[in-house]
Amino acid sequence: MTHAELIPQTSGTARRLDAVGWGLFFIWVGVALIAHLGWGAGLLGVGGIALAVQVARGYLSVGAEPFWIAVGVLCVVGGVAEFLALEFNLLPILLILAGVGLVISAVRRNASHP
Repeated sequence: MTHAELIPQTSGTARRLDAVGWGLFFIWVGVALIAHLGWGAGLLGVGGIALAVQVARGYLSVGAEPFWIAVGVLCVVGGVAEFLALEFNLLPILLILAGVGLVISAVRRNASHP
């Protein structure tokens, strides 16, 4: 099996959407840090960007990615929880869920491509 066969092929549209999403992410994080917006606004922005990219992927028939939808929703929930000053720390939960999602994705990918 060659290296090219191991890397999943994606459309140019999907790659461009992903690049735009990452670009917006870095711009938002930079703005949030410069403006001292705090965790709540930071998480809301990141969640909004993640969800917007997935909506665009669905609209353009590229296919939304369930993992990034979950990350977006969790970031938005975390941002709202921060603004409401809820007494639980969402970051460890986000990290655990992200890790579980990545492991499941890798295992499924290997199971479907023996």
